[in-house]
Amino acid sequence: MSKGSASQIAVEFLKQQKNTDKIDVAVVEEQDNGWIIKGTCPIDLEGHPWVEKFTVAVDRKGKIRDANYGLL
Repeated sequence: MSKGSASQIAVEFLKQQKNTDKIDVAVVEEQDNGWIIKGTCPIDLEGHPWVEKFTVAVDRKGKIRDANYGLL
């Protein structure tokens, strides 16, 4: 699986999870068991816009292994 494919899988996953089309990928890192994709996306928290950081792990077969989120 290529770097671009892993990034696209993570972006599509995040679009569904966060219900937004604005996903900003900052880093795509290759690891032994797959790819780690990091970046930010906007969220609405009780009517206030916030930016949330994410880390998504995609395995070599294209499956999401893990996803972590945190407010900036």
